[in-house]
Amino acid sequence: QVQLVESGGELVQAGGSLRLSCAASGGTFSRYVMGWFRQAPGKEREFVATIARTGGPTYYADSVKGRFTISRDNAKNTVYLQMNSLKPEDTAVYSCAAAHRLVITTRVYEYDYWGQGTQVTVSS
Repeated sequence: QVQLVESGGELVQAGGSLRLSCAASGGTFSRYVMGWFRQAPGKEREFVATIARTGGPTYYADSVKGRFTISRDNAKNTVYLQMNSLKPEDTAVYSCAAAHRLVITTRVYEYDYWGQGTQVTVSS
């Protein structure tokens, strides 16, 4: 089992940047594939980014490719999401997740543990 706690969400203006953090405890962090997902009001939760246990490879949703970067620091038991060139449509609750897998995945149902989420609001 692993517990995940996100932080860093806030109100930012369009074009700005933000870095989200997800701290893990209660498990061996380096054994989990990690992912970031988001859910906007009235929409289903959608995949954002995923990262392998070693820190590579990574994979991104088309909507964020080139703007967002996922990374992890296994020594700190933390995964990050660097978000640049933010758009109003990026507004959502962002959650990190951990999966008992060897290979990265974009599928919500293949992740086993979830954080509580952190709100990101991008104003125009």
